[in-house]
Parts: sequence; structure tokens; C-alpha cells
Amino acid sequence: MIYFIFQLVAGGQFRVLKVPLGFIKALEWIFAIFAFSTCGSYSGMFKMSVECKNRTESDLSIWVEFEYPFRLHQVYFDAPTCKGGPPERLFLVGDYSSSAEFFVTIGVFAFLYSMAALSVYVFALEKYRENNKGPLIDFGVTCVFTFMWLVSSAAWAKGLSDVKASTDPEKVVDMISACDEEGNLCREVHDPVMSGLNTSVCFGFMNLVLWGGNLWFVFKETGIIAPFMRAPPPQEKQPAPDSYGQQAGYEQDPYASAQGDYKPEYNQQQQGYNQEGGEYGHTPTSFANQM
Repeated sequence: MIYFIFQLVAGGQFRVLKVPLGFIKALEWIFAIFAFSTCGSYSGMFKMSVECKNRTESDLSIWVEFEYPFRLHQVYFDAPTCKGGPPERLFLVGDYSSSAEFFVTIGVFAFLYSMAALSVYVFALEKYRENNKGPLIDFGVTCVFTFMWLVSSAAWAKGLSDVKASTDPEKVVDMISACDEEGNLCREVHDPVMSGLNTSVCFGFMNLVLWGGNLWFVFKETGIIAPFMRAPPPQEKQPAPDSYGQQAGYEQDPYASAQGDYKPEYNQQQQGYNQEGGEYGHTPTSFANQM
């Protein structure tokens, strides 16, 4: 049996846990445990005291205990009447089991599905991607759980606020008839600790964020978006010239032929200069004759 387990573990593809698809699924599995455990395992209590005129009839330690699934209308306590008779039995108000049980149920099913999906990712990833059926089913279930986490978390958040109101010692004390008579002193001694239930609501909305964020990565596995993510085809390049001579021919200056046909008449210019030089050369001679 142990050898089979080791062989199974060795054949698993645990690298999938490093990619967002498997890593987020592992977080969903962990946070689902925290969500339903913090709510389903809760038990709280609060304490009140009733001090009568006749101190012998007083009860300074009235403990009221309540727990999941918060059927508070079934929770009772005994309080003195301060009239010499037997104590009266009082019940809390409200039944908030529906929202609490719904929240815990979604957490348990999310935990089970996450564990099953992780097993498929690790040990049967090729079959999961075969014919694209596995990703489509996974995407559909993820959508359902995302919606269920939204509904259950919102419902449990409202139910928790009602539980806090129904278990507030200041309001419960007003239910005791002896507290309406003058001379009797009723007060709260200890408030219930609700930190665990507050944490469960936080984990519920964190699961909503995880499952909603995982929708994109599961959707990518379906391959529906693959045709839209293809790279555009490369553009064709212009063919290179065969030789340097051909390239030089394309780069020939269009004005070269026109400039080549132009030939200045250097002989005429030189002849003109000679004539002018002759005139200047003759001038000193005439000046010498004048002298």
C-alpha cells in the first residue's frame, strides 16, 4: 500500500501547482476549510446578573450559551423574578440557521471540489485537457461556485448581524420581568466573543475573490479564446538586389546625364582673357613713349 502511494506520488505532475491554475485552486481548498470551520465550530456565551431588593433571591451569574447553527429560539435561560417564586424561563429570539447552514454547505462542497480538481490536475492533466471537456466542466463549476460564494457570504453577513443583535446582553436583559421593577438592578457582565464569526465572513468574501479570479485561468484552458490570441502573420520583405552593380544602377543620379552634356567653352573664355591681357600689356608701352 505504501509502495503504491509512493508510486502514485512519483507519477504526479506537481509542477501544475506552480502555475496560476493549480496554485489558486490550492488556495481555494485552504480558504474553504477556514470558511466553514470558523463558522461551523463556533460556540459562544454571555453573562448577566440580576440583583433583587431581597439579596437572597438575586442571581449574579446568569450564563447563556449558544452555538452553530444559531437556532436561538431554542436557547433558554432561567432568571429570578425577585418575588419569592420559582425563576422564569426565557428564550432568545430568532432562527438564523438557514443562512449559517447554507454558508457552511457551500464551504464544504467547495472544499471537496477543490480537492478533486487538484487531484485531476496533478494525476490526470492530459485527460483533463483531452477533447476540451475537462476545462469546460471546470469552468462551468467555477462559475457556479463563484455565484454561490457571493450569495452565501452576503446572506451569512446579514445573518451574523442579526445574531449579534439577538445575543446582545443589553437587549436580552430587557426581557427579564424583574428588571422592570424599581429597586432591582440588572446589568450585563460579559459580552459574547464574535471574532470567529467575523473571520468566517471575511473568509467567505475572500473565497469569492479567489473563485472569481480563477475564472480567467480556467477559461484560458477551454481554448475558446485561442483563435483570438494568435500572432499576426509576418510581413513579406522586399527581395534583395542580385549584385552591387544593379543596386548602383538604381541609385544613379538623374541629373548626371544632363550635367555630362554641359561643356563650358573654355577656349572662348581663355581667348577673351588673352585679349584683355594684350590690352593691359600694351598700356605700359604707350606710357613709355609718352615719357
